[in-house]
Order: sequence, then C-alpha cells, then structure tokens
Amino acid sequence: MAIPISNVTRRTVYAPSGTGGAGPYAFTFEILANTDIAVYKDDVLLTLTTHYTVTINANGTGSVTITATGLALAPTSPTQYAIVGNRTIARATDFTTGGDFFANTLNDELDQQTIFAQQNAEGLQRALSAPQTDPTSINMTLPLASLRANKTLGFDANGNPALGETLGTNRGNWASGTLYYVRDIVKDTTNNNIWQCLTQHTSSGSQPINTNTDSAKWTLLVDAASATSSASAAASSASAASSSASAASTSASNASTSASNASTSATNAASSATSASNAQTAAEAARDQTLAVYDSFDDRYLGSKTSDPSLDNDGNALIAGSLYFNSVSGIMKLYTGSAWVAAYVQGVASSINFTPAGAVAATNVQTAIEEVDSEKLAKASNLSDLANTATARTNLGLAIGTNVQAYDADTAKTDVVQTFSVAQRGAVVALTDGATITPDFAAGNNYSITLGGNRTLANPTNIVAGQSGVITVTQDGTGGRTLAFGSYFKFAAGAAPTLTTTAAAVDDLAYYVESATRIVVKALGDAR
Repeated sequence: MAIPISNVTRRTVYAPSGTGGAGPYAFTFEILANTDIAVYKDDVLLTLTTHYTVTINANGTGSVTITATGLALAPTSPTQYAIVGNRTIARATDFTTGGDFFANTLNDELDQQTIFAQQNAEGLQRALSAPQTDPTSINMTLPLASLRANKTLGFDANGNPALGETLGTNRGNWASGTLYYVRDIVKDTTNNNIWQCLTQHTSSGSQPINTNTDSAKWTLLVDAASATSSASAAASSASAASSSASAASTSASNASTSASNASTSATNAASSATSASNAQTAAEAARDQTLAVYDSFDDRYLGSKTSDPSLDNDGNALIAGSLYFNSVSGIMKLYTGSAWVAAYVQGVASSINFTPAGAVAATNVQTAIEEVDSEKLAKASNLSDLANTATARTNLGLAIGTNVQAYDADTAKTDVVQTFSVAQRGAVVALTDGATITPDFAAGNNYSITLGGNRTLANPTNIVAGQSGVITVTQDGTGGRTLAFGSYFKFAAGAAPTLTTTAAAVDDLAYYVESATRIVVKALGDAR
C-alpha cells in the first residue's frame, strides 16, 4: 500500500533508554518494509530479528526494540543507538508497452524512488563538500593514491585539495603485541633509533627493529646507533690522544737523557727522535689551546680604551660581561649585552662629581646626600605631615577610579555571608542552535535555546560542583524537535525527559552540578 513520504532526514540517534536500554526507539521517517533500516549500537551494525525487532505504524513510521541478544552484544553499555534508512537500491517493477499500469504499482515505485533520494541526501549531509558559493574554478578532485599515501590532506591558496606534511604520533618505546598505526613514532630502546610506522600492524618479535620480521613496516627517522658508534669512536680517539701526550712527555725526558749517551745509544736515539716528534705535536696542541684560552680572555677583557668600543679586539660582536678600562674617565666598564655601564669608580663619595638637578644644588654626591636628607619626609610621620591628601595622592601617582578603588561599604565579597537588600539576577546566556549544543558553564548560570531540528545537548565545558540554574528549551515554529542528552546529565529513575513538541512550546530544565561529571536535572515541561 502506497504511503506519503515526508520530507524528513532518514536518520535518528538516541541515547539508551527504556528497560535496560531496550527501547522502543521511534523513527519518524516512513519505510515500506522492516528491512528498510539499519540499526547501530555505537559503531556495531546490529542484525534484524537477532538483535532487534521493527514495528511499522500505519503511516510508515515505526519503532525499534532491542532484543536480549542485542543488549548483550558488545559494547554492553552503549552511548547511543542510530537508526538509518537503508533500503536496498534496486528497481523490481518494469512497465511494458501496452501492459497494465496500476496506480498502486506506480505509487510504490515513486515511494521507493523518493526513499532512495532521501537516503542519498542523508549520506551526502555527512560527507565533505564545497559550498555552493565557491568559485566555479575550484577542483575538489583528490591527488593520486600513490601521491597521497601516508600524507595529510590540506588545501592550497585557491582552496583546492593539496598534500600536507607527514605527521606522526609519539608512541614512546617500541613494545611487542602493540597495535601501531601509520605515522606512529617509536623509540628502539636497544640502540635509541627513532622509527616511523609505514603500515598499520600489531607488533611481534623483539628489538632491534631493523632485524625484526616487521622491519619493512617501519622507516628510520633518526639513526642514533650510528651516532652512538661515532661518539664512542671519538671517545676512544680522545683517550688514545691523551695516552700519546703522556707518552710524549715521558719520551721527551728520555730524549734528554739519551742525548748525553748518544755515542752508545744510537738505537735509542732513533726511538727518542720519534718520541720527540710526538712531543712536539702535543706541545703544539697545548700551545693552540693556550692561544684559544687567551683569545677567549682577550674577547672578555678588552684592555684600556679612550671610549666605549662597539666590537671586541678581534673585530667581532661584543660578549655580555666584557670589561674594559676607560682611560679618560678612569672607570672600569661592564658590557650588559646592550650597553656599557660603570663597573666601579675611584675615589671617596665626596669627590664624585655629578650634574645637579631639581632642588639639589650640590655638585658632588656627599653634599647632595646631605641636602636630600635635610629635606626628606620623616618616616615616622607616615605622610601625616602632608596638609593636603589630594595633593599627596597626586604626588604618589594615585588616582581614585584609575589605579586605586574608592571605598564602598556595599561592595560584595565572595568569602563571607552576604545579605542583599535588593534583587540579584543571573543573565540568560543564549546558546547557538546546531546538531550538537555544548554549553560553557563558565559563561553564566541560566541558558536558553530554540531548537531548529533534532538536537543533542552535549556535556558542558567548565563544569564546577555547586553551580545551578535553568536551561530554557523552546520549539521553533515547526515543532516536533527532539533533544538527546550527554552522559553527564542525570534524571529521575535514569529516564531522560520527552520535550513538548508543539510549535513554540517551552520546557525548562532545572539543573544542579554535583561533580565534574554529574549534573542532576529536573524537567518542567510545557511551561505556559
């Protein structure tokens, strides 16, 4: 029998409800047979009759009830059930020339074609697509599979698909029996090499990865083993060099002794000559080290200058902490990294000259200190010797309402009991309508939302125990909108409320936050 096909989305998602989560779960789109839908428990596709049964109403809508087998099917504690239109796309009716042309057959065929179109439209709503207002020059074709393998998808300056950089997730040390995904990054603890996964797999065997049976599924990013070998070889060379230097020192002493016995020690003299050559090499190295130390010192103490230098003695940039003696002023100066400042000055305080300013007329520090001391405010007076408080505030750079707050006995505090003599109100925060609505509990206590479709009120952000308020939910001019709830919302007997579906109907949800993951809600339905 033909039925009208409504303009609705052929997909409905529910949080578990009813006895043990069995339902029933209603769907508002029309079907022709109980095989026209697919039911998912989280991401698991359920099987008709085995896991659920379907009841079809006279108008083609209906409901799904989960069987005991379906409830026991993992996951046993689902976060949602999804009911999706899934009629097999085929055409079984064929009108022949001169044959029968019945209205009911045509209606069934048109109903079926409308269902197919709605199923495709629902699927396209969940796919990536360019806006209709994009330029006609946009090309949304992806790069070749061989080019985009192991790459991220991005967009170029024109908005066309483009290959992004290879990314990686640091999974720490490699371990056997672990599921690794493409681009995962691990460390081989036997040699500190860093590897990136090329093929998703569950690891097996043992380290090192380069000899593991799964080695072809990894690519080497950092060859730490080679670096370690090089470092070890360098350390061995350094040790050998140190031994050679010590031997050279000994040989030099032996060479001096052998010189006095040259007539009888020709063979020893030849050996000593070789040792002397080694000693010379060591001496030259010591000389070079000494020159390097001197150069470092020369870069830091620049000697005597007549003015602030801008470069060191080698013509290089100045180093913070450098010193030099100003022969004109007789002052040792220190370079801070950006300017030269006095490191110390000679003489007693009374002989240090400076330029007088303000009310100080003296031309040396000692006399200036005495003048300031005679004019200073007595510390014990606590500014009480100032006749005008407004002038005192001005002199101190203080302005009421700018950088100091005026005294107000009515200012409320958050850490003491308060008695208010006038009404106190919380502003109502308007939530943005969308498929998923996520309140920010730091924005206020009271919220409002007008539903423009079937929505989910997700777990709020910034949840703090002790907060309370009201969420006002209004149906739009069409009505019939449903509202699912995040897992943090708790209701009496565990049953989420059913909203009033009349157009422009208002339901109020009074809530209290018990903890960061628990919000108790009382529904005040059909407020009018």
